[in-house]
Amino acid sequence: MKLTLFQIDAFTNQLFSGNPAAICPLEEWLEEDKMQKIAAENNLAETAFLVKNGEQYDIRWFTPTVEVDLCGHATLAAAFVLYHHLGEESNEIVFYSHRSGQLRVAKDGSLLTLNFPVDQIHEIDFNWEQFKGLSIPAKEVLKGKTDYLFVYENESQVANMKPDFFEIAKLKARGIIITAPGDEVDFVSRFFGPQSGIDEDPVTGSAHTTLIPYWSKKKNKSQLEAKQLSPRGGELSCELVGDRVKISGECVLYMIGEIYV
Repeated sequence: MKLTLFQIDAFTNQLFSGNPAAICPLEEWLEEDKMQKIAAENNLAETAFLVKNGEQYDIRWFTPTVEVDLCGHATLAAAFVLYHHLGEESNEIVFYSHRSGQLRVAKDGSLLTLNFPVDQIHEIDFNWEQFKGLSIPAKEVLKGKTDYLFVYENESQVANMKPDFFEIAKLKARGIIITAPGDEVDFVSRFFGPQSGIDEDPVTGSAHTTLIPYWSKKKNKSQLEAKQLSPRGGELSCELVGDRVKISGECVLYMIGEIYV
């Protein structure tokens, strides 16, 4: 079987930055084991598989090791592929995930905007004496549906954080988000997910379903600008709209290829 595979850099307007994702459109679903093996072979943070279902597209996301509940950058990349390479003409694409429900991506010129449900987060007590995964203790720790959120005083602490991925992997979560107020933007973040086969994710759209409601409340504003401080880096325009978040960014095509499975 021959399949077309697209590789897209998401949340950036230039190659070799943002977060790379592989997008694999399908006529019908492959066996789960085969999709997982394709994702492992791609060895990117996520590979997204799409199947058209009426007026919407069903979508699933795989890291090199596991299927995940939600992935923002691969959904943004999937919309880019549909708009620029597969003839989609609507102003908004509706995706459906059996794990996360309905997700939407709207197009305005080169800008694509995710419309995702907010994460439900709550503050927790955290035992820093037993946790050696981060070089600096956070001032506040919260827990969402799948991730921990560690809040710091300033951008420098986030940028200079030295994670111990072996220790982080012991936490029962998809991964951890670290965040602080930004020097030039509203907030900055990094995401570590060794539990999911990704030590540090370049730009994590799904993490912003946690970050946006948190920083919107702290800063008393609904529209926010954000940066993810990974080595590749990424920029996101964010908005809180009720129980949904809008996360906007651009994408760039890196590669179109064929795989044989």
